[in-house]
Amino acid sequence: MKLSILALSIAASVTLTSWNAHTAQTQAANSQTAEASQTESQRLAAFFADNFQQRLHRSPQFQSYLGYKWDYDKWDNISETFIEQSSELAKKQLKHLKSFDESQLSQEEKVSLALNKVSLERQLANDEFRHHTYIMDQFSAYHTMVPSFLINVHRVTNIDDAQAYISRLQKVKTLFAQVIDQLRIRQKIGVFPPKWSYDQMLQASKNVISGAPFDNSDDASSIWQDFQTKVSKLDMTDSERKTLLDGAKEALLTSVQPAYEALINELTVQRELSPEGDGVWRLPDGDKWYANRLAWFTTTDLTADKVHKIGLENVERIHQAMRSIMKKVKFDGDLNEFFEFMRSDKQFYYPNNDVGRDAYLVEAKALIDTMRDKLPDYFSLIPEADMIVKRVEPFREKSAGKAFYQSPAKDGSRPGIYYANLYDMNDMPTYQMEALAYHEGIPGHHMQRAIAQELEGIPEFQKYSSFTAYTEGWGLYTEELAKDMGFYQDPYSDFGRLAMELWRACRLVVDTGIHSKKWSREQAINYLIENTPNPENDSVKAIERYIAMPGQATAYMIGKLKIMELREWSKKELGDEFDIRAFHTVVLKDGPVPLNILEQKVKKWVASVK
Repeated sequence: MKLSILALSIAASVTLTSWNAHTAQTQAANSQTAEASQTESQRLAAFFADNFQQRLHRSPQFQSYLGYKWDYDKWDNISETFIEQSSELAKKQLKHLKSFDESQLSQEEKVSLALNKVSLERQLANDEFRHHTYIMDQFSAYHTMVPSFLINVHRVTNIDDAQAYISRLQKVKTLFAQVIDQLRIRQKIGVFPPKWSYDQMLQASKNVISGAPFDNSDDASSIWQDFQTKVSKLDMTDSERKTLLDGAKEALLTSVQPAYEALINELTVQRELSPEGDGVWRLPDGDKWYANRLAWFTTTDLTADKVHKIGLENVERIHQAMRSIMKKVKFDGDLNEFFEFMRSDKQFYYPNNDVGRDAYLVEAKALIDTMRDKLPDYFSLIPEADMIVKRVEPFREKSAGKAFYQSPAKDGSRPGIYYANLYDMNDMPTYQMEALAYHEGIPGHHMQRAIAQELEGIPEFQKYSSFTAYTEGWGLYTEELAKDMGFYQDPYSDFGRLAMELWRACRLVVDTGIHSKKWSREQAINYLIENTPNPENDSVKAIERYIAMPGQATAYMIGKLKIMELREWSKKELGDEFDIRAFHTVVLKDGPVPLNILEQKVKKWVASVK
């Protein structure tokens, strides 16, 4: 999709609001005439393109993620009015979607239609519970999103970009006013994250407005340092540079600082109102909300009890595989003693200082580079987008997850990023390095997401659909795929692979335990410590994340099990005709999909090969 075409589309949509009634009626008649002359495939393509355009220019931040700079000076609108408009728009789109005659569509178009339909239905199902979602939590919310977005997404290649950066700083006050409004809506219906979550949000918020120019510190705050660095690389006069720096400093002091102070005050008040307990069972209609979350993240109809049972079964399976590793390395002791050995032996950890952190990043990059060389043997689809490994920034590393991935810009201006959280090197054992790099980088998230962005012949919306069981299931699947590719030659690294799979199996147990079976935070933490080799701090941060994002943690293992099931079934059905590269193409070629549609795709592929 060309930027010029998109820009014209936006200009046209803005002009629509100023048309008089006669012009609008004439255009509508012309549109109907044009639509009548189109084939069903053309009508569907136009429908998808128009809907994606609407979604795109309703979200300045999504535009920036994709590399477009139309509303480069704005944040997303999260007001209640805007959310209501989005819901009404989804209802209209879903109604229109039912008008297409599937008998006149290709197989690929039928998949696209089904994906769009289920995406809209999921959006509307969520709308019933939209105020149950924590608008703020310690794991990932607006207090850390603002600096992270400006630092990692907002590129500054000219003066206009720098001025847009300043404008975004000036609008933080408005954005946070909307956040506070949403917090108060939730307060009225009794939706609060747990008390301990507020402590972390408050500390992280204070971190953002610490350092110059917010105080007399010699150290610059993260945003101020980022803006100065970006502006220093521009070709401009000293006077122009001073004007930009002065403008950013003023915006930081008159918009960003008071916005954070207002948010801090609101969070302080709400902390005292939060009811005791950790899971969503403590919220009004919490059981219905959790069922919604499981359906959303797993794309199945699995109940909490069934998910819990699957988790327990896989924990036992992986424990047995780990005992085999113990025999290989001739460890004398039981599994829990082996866990303690893996947690505490210094051979598995880099020094907890900058030397150790640098060494970790170097090794992680080397693992990714080695994997790249093997990809053609297992994949026909290989992304063009580059990927880098980066340390999580200091302002958010204390509350951020162990590792995560950020997609590249569609135009190639920003690479994909595998973030490693190196705040405490004791949480990042070397025996997990391989599996972690393969999951977050290649052939995991970077392969899947970059390929999806670069796919041709499918609607734009399809490239950015959200089906967590598919995306995270793929990431976990590739950890085991790497073993098939000949990696994990060190038995301790193979143990690390199993440890990470075990972690995802335990997630099924603790997530349902917390939100359905009323487990406490401490009970869930103890389950992880007793059943995995991960350090205690790792377990604490993980459980706090699962509490903040109910249901999300269940998607990984449920998705991976389905992909493995489909691969093994395909092998059995096709025998010598099975081609792993063709299987991966079938899985990846339509972008993210629900697990039931993935199963349909694989079965149709097997039938076609037969």
